[in-house]
Amino acid sequence: MDYEPPFQETYKNFLQNSFDESEDKNLFMVEECELPLINLSQLNLEQLERDKCIKEIAQAARQWGIFQVVNHGVPQEILNNLQYEQKMVFHLPFEKKAEEKFLNLSTNSYRWGNPVATSLKQVPWSETLHISLADISRMDKRNSLRSTIDAFGTTASTLAQSLAEILAQSLGIESNFFRENCPPKTSYIRMNRYPKCPLASKVFGLVPHSDSNLLTILYQDQVGGLQLMKDGRWFKVKPNPKALIINIGDLFQALSNDVFKSIKHRVVSPQEVERFSAAYFYCPSNDAVIQSYTKPAMYRPFTLREYRQQIQKDVQDTGDKIGLSRFLLSE
Repeated sequence: MDYEPPFQETYKNFLQNSFDESEDKNLFMVEECELPLINLSQLNLEQLERDKCIKEIAQAARQWGIFQVVNHGVPQEILNNLQYEQKMVFHLPFEKKAEEKFLNLSTNSYRWGNPVATSLKQVPWSETLHISLADISRMDKRNSLRSTIDAFGTTASTLAQSLAEILAQSLGIESNFFRENCPPKTSYIRMNRYPKCPLASKVFGLVPHSDSNLLTILYQDQVGGLQLMKDGRWFKVKPNPKALIINIGDLFQALSNDVFKSIKHRVVSPQEVERFSAAYFYCPSNDAVIQSYTKPAMYRPFTLREYRQQIQKDVQDTGDKIGLSRFLLSE
């Protein structure tokens, strides 16, 4: 099909070498877990119910680093439209998607695979459209994708800020930190498509990683494939059609002084049908200072700009993100 990225041609040598390796069936033979499910409508009830909901959110962030929310304020119509628009844009011819100014977005907004991979395990069998909220105004007003992304970005931003303030208050952090340091245009949306993979037992749809932001809001279809690590074991997450998934990012882990955990997660490549998801990444401005709000602090103060630069350097030098451990204070 003309919309598929040339994975098999580009990674031909990796794929040939993989036939000599045993299949990693452990990718699929993992236990299913039930993520904490929180009904956010309780935040609009009497103080007792509201306090109970706030406690549930903080507890899930502490114990899991990831949880589900329902009655979250993002209308189902917007999510349905987003999924429809995703399919339309990803099913455009590959040559069109690979154009330098695709949809008039910034260069390198459309991505697939990993151009610096040195092995098959470093190749994500997926394609993504990375859209900064600052870029939306550059898109053609007649393009229905623009209005859909705008609507999703606006509602997801409200949800992210609300959850961030709730989590911060549970730690004694001033909630105005997010209003002052996280203007809407510093966050971004990433739409993902995971094509059927002929070697799903050997190739990740998305390689194991943690998110380099504050909070992530994820909407996924019902195909499944998301897995998370908890207590040293991988678990698969059963999709819930009515829920959004919230996960703690590296920056919130640093802010909380390791009270909240930025969990490692991955996506297993689909074997039978393509999979779609969309994520809103809640980020501060590049120069916002991230520092632990309890003492003794585990991490030195740093900015998002520093953090991203360090990640980029580590990936170039080692092939992998090292992350927060680079910013630990000496004992």
